[in-house]
Formats: sequence, C-alpha cells, structure tokens
Amino acid sequence: MATEEQSTQTQSELERIRQQHDLILDAAGEGIYGLDCEGKTTFLNPAAERMLGWHASALIGQPMHPVLRRTKADGSRFHSKECPIYAAFKDGAVRHVEDEVFWRKDGSSFPVEYTSTPIYKNSKLAGAVVVFKDITERKQSLAEFEQLMRQNERILSAAGEGIYGIDINGLATFVNPSSVEMTGWTPKDIIGQPVHDLHHHTRTDGSPYPREECPIYAAIQDGRIHHCEDELFWRKDGSSFPVEYTSTPIIENGELAGAVVVFKDITERKQTEHKLRQAYAEIEQMKERLEAENVYLQEEIKVERNFAGIVGQSHAIKQVLHQVELVAPTNASVLISGESGTGKELIACAIHEQSNRHEHPLIRVNCAAIPRELFESEFFGHVRGAFTGALRNRIGRFELADGGTIFLDEVGEIPMELQSKLLRVLQEGQFERVGEERTRTVDVRIIAASNRDLKDDIKARRFREDLFFRLNVFPVEAVPLRGRIDDIPLLATHFTTLICHRLNRPQPKLTHANLKQLQAYHWPGNIRELQNVIERAIIVSKGNRLQFRLESEGSKSDRIYTDPAGEIVGSLPLTEAERLARDRANILMALRLTNGKVSGEDGAAKLLGIKPTTLASRMKALDVEKPK
Repeated sequence: MATEEQSTQTQSELERIRQQHDLILDAAGEGIYGLDCEGKTTFLNPAAERMLGWHASALIGQPMHPVLRRTKADGSRFHSKECPIYAAFKDGAVRHVEDEVFWRKDGSSFPVEYTSTPIYKNSKLAGAVVVFKDITERKQSLAEFEQLMRQNERILSAAGEGIYGIDINGLATFVNPSSVEMTGWTPKDIIGQPVHDLHHHTRTDGSPYPREECPIYAAIQDGRIHHCEDELFWRKDGSSFPVEYTSTPIIENGELAGAVVVFKDITERKQTEHKLRQAYAEIEQMKERLEAENVYLQEEIKVERNFAGIVGQSHAIKQVLHQVELVAPTNASVLISGESGTGKELIACAIHEQSNRHEHPLIRVNCAAIPRELFESEFFGHVRGAFTGALRNRIGRFELADGGTIFLDEVGEIPMELQSKLLRVLQEGQFERVGEERTRTVDVRIIAASNRDLKDDIKARRFREDLFFRLNVFPVEAVPLRGRIDDIPLLATHFTTLICHRLNRPQPKLTHANLKQLQAYHWPGNIRELQNVIERAIIVSKGNRLQFRLESEGSKSDRIYTDPAGEIVGSLPLTEAERLARDRANILMALRLTNGKVSGEDGAAKLLGIKPTTLASRMKALDVEKPK
C-alpha cells in the first residue's frame, strides 16, 4: 500500500512539474523547439508557432533544417551538415548564432539570434533544444544607426572646421580630415594621445600653456562649453597657426564622458585684421596730418604777410636773389642772418618755392613765440596723456613738414636741452613724439634764421657749436633797408597799393619829396617799420597827400603817442575827431600786431597796457572790429 501510494505521489509530482514546464514554455517570449538525435522536431512552444506560422502538430516528427534553415543571412544555401543546430547534438557543444535567417510557413524570412543547447539522457546525447528570437527591430535600429553614422562621417569629412574628440582623460578619440589637413597630425599620430601636449602647449605670446589651465580640458572638468577666439595650435612640422575654437562637453548617462573640439584656422582673418589696423593707423595718421595742416593753414591765413614776394632792384638785393638761386635746388641747410624786419622769412619762402620740395609744405615756426616747456611737443608732437593737458595725439611741426621744408625763425631761442634732439633730426632724420617710444623718420630740409650773432651765443654757451655748423651750411645775409636805399621808392609804392586796397581807400600819390624823406631816414626797424609808417600816414591822411612823421623829425616833447617800435602817430594840437581817429588807429595796430587777440599775455590789451574789458569797451565805442 505504501509503495503504491508513493508511486501515485511521484506521478502526481511529475505531472505537476510537467504542467509547470509547459506553462513556462507557453509563457516564454522567445521561440523554443526541441530536436531529437535525428534532427526531428519533438516540441514547439506557442511563441515559436507565432513567429514561424507553423502549428506544432505540423512540425513534430519533421526535420527542422529543411523547413527553417534553407538559406543563410547572405542568401547562400545552408546545408544540413553545416547547421550549428545539428552540431549541438552531435558534438555536445552549445552553439550561439547572432545573425541568421529562419523561414516562415508563408515563405517569408526574418533575422534571428538563437542558441542550440544539447540534451543529455542517461549521460548520452539525446537531442537539442533551440531558443531563438526575432531580431528584426534590432536589425532595423542597427541599420538606422549605421546610416546615421555614415551621415555623421560625411558631415565630419565635409566640414571645413577641424573636429576632434577627447575622452575624460584628455586623450584623442577621433579626428576629421580637416583637422588632419590643418595640423598635419594623422589619426594614427593623435588618437590615444593627449591633444594638449601635441598642439596646444603654448600661448600666442609664446609662454607655456599648462595643461591644468587649458580651456579644452576645462570642458571635461566643469562640464561647460569653453570658447576661445585667439590662441595657437601647433602643427606636426613645428609651425603654429592662430585658431578660434569651442570645446563642448559630452554627457553620457548623466556623466561627463569627454568633449568635442571644433576649431578653425583664422590666419586670413588675422592678416585681414592686421591690414585693417594698418590702414586705420594710416588713416588716423593722415587725419592727424590733415588736421594739423588745416590748423597750420588757418594760422597762416591769419598771419599778415609783409608782401607777396621780394621787391627790389638794388645791387644788394640782387646778390641775395643770386644766392637763393644757387642754394634752392639743393637740400643744404640754410642759415639766414640779419636784423629784425629785413625779410628773412621771404628769403626762406623764395628758397622753398624754387626747390624740388615746392610741392610739399613750408612749415614756419617762430621759436621766440614758443613757451620753453612746449618746445619739444611743438617740434616733435606728443601722444595722449604724455603730460597734463595732452588730451589727444598731436603731430609735430617736423612730421608735418615731412618731404618739405621747415623754417625755424629766431633759432637762437631754442633751449640748449632741445638742441641735441634737433641735431639728431638733422643728422639722422629720426625723432620720437613726447611720451612715445616709437622712433619716427622724416625727410625735412631746414632753413633757420636769427637776428642775433649765434657765434656770440656759442661763446656764451647758449647755442651748440655743432648745431651751428649743421645749420650754417649755406649762410645768407638779409640786407637791412638802409643798405638798399634805392629800393625804397619801389617798396613804398608797393606798400601804398596793398594798404589802400586793404583799407578800401583811394591811393594817394607819393611825391618826390615823400620819397626823399623816406630815403633820408635810417630805418632801424627796416622794412617792417617802413610798412607801419606808410600805413599810419594813409590812415591819418587828408585828401590825396601823405605826410610822414619820422622819429628823426621834431622834438620828443611834440610826440603824444608812439607805437611799440617808438614810431610817431600824431602831434599836438589835435582836434577831437583827430584824437578819436588816432585812438582807433592805435587799437587797430595793436590788434594787427597780435593777430586779433584781445586778452592774454600776447594780446592787444597787454600790448596797450590796459585791461581787456577796457579795450573791449573802447573798441565798441570807436566801432572797431577785429581785423580779418
């Protein structure tokens, strides 16, 4: 009884296990079928029936290879003796195949991955169990991925920018063709190597670039995008080129996995920027020059020239003109000496106009009118911020005269400390602006003038002897008016015409007595004094006759007014109208001598010894306007 009961229990347990086994097979998502040692089907689970389209009853007892394994994945015929499934129950080895084809009942096929596992019974091979699954979706996904990879590769290959990837350790993982073309580093050279050490080890200024400061590596440290606009990459051949690049971190599963670096060669851009900077600098320099020339020309317009050219036919003036003709075509420095008012500036103009430099400017500098502390800036210019009040760059007179001539009137007034710099310009043609280290070059011819004996200044250590010799290559002596008395009638007629035209007055006749009177005077103020005397006579004249009052005529007690040169304007007794005319003429003269400036150290009020407000009120009362 006990044995029978145990047998029943065993059968029951076996039935339970079999049912559980059937449930597992039925529930499995993979297809499962069994084979005996002859390769015939022993069972087929529902998943296999669904995938193959065969009912189990139709396949059990039938060989599976002719049904499912007719053709390989590449389309070639699959013989049963080559079938890995059959090999499993022949040699007892597990076979796993990742990419094969199974055929359905309807004649279609589908890709599968399967495992064939041998079955043992009583330690003998009894068959095999095959577990397979449809990998159509995987194949499609893989195909899409491969297509995407091919597209990406085409994009990377076609990109004009260099592209490379680095892993979390900074080692290169890929490079595109443009990167190879720009750097010379092939994939074999760079993949697996630290890219920073290969081509990013030095800054643009030549200083070393530590790896820990590299923006490329910073992207794999802080997970941020880093963009650099002006750095250097080094080629395989040791040369370098400027680059702009972006390092973008790569995130995988929420963690930093590396970075992709996109860069481009900006050599052409840098060259273009350099050319633009040069062009801009040239434009700025030209602008400075034009502005300076404009200011200078405006100043020139304000300066009342004594006369347009050298007037005279005397032997003395012909000698001077002959000297001008000799020296003008050369580049020799000229030193014009002579008393004040003898026309030294006109001689300088004549030399320049007859020289090869006449198409370039003649720049005039009155050295006696420049404050001592501004000499260097006036001569050579300054840069912004060089000293208090230097609010902008300023071009100097030497630079303004480049290619032309500079006339240094009263050259003996130049301070000793600046004379050495002037000598350098004469010898080397080089100078620096105040506050600037850049050395500039100029090609300037120098004509200097002085009413003092510079040899006496040399003895008194007020003037450098070597500078004197550099300036005095060709000396010219301006003749005083008392040395060219024969020219006085020409000069007097010339001045009378010019002054009457300017004052809009009828031109009076110069009598023989007038000319004899002018020729008899010793003219300490030279031509300038002659012009002033004639102008005063025209202003106070009545009718068509001129009367000249010269210093040698009359007693000092007769004079009630003299100009700064000590010349007579009128004498007692004066009517009210004459007094007002005299006062008006006096103010006009002061305004002309100061170029229309009313106040300041070099203004008309200072010259007249009155306050600017007083002068302004008198100008209003006498209806005096600034001379144009």
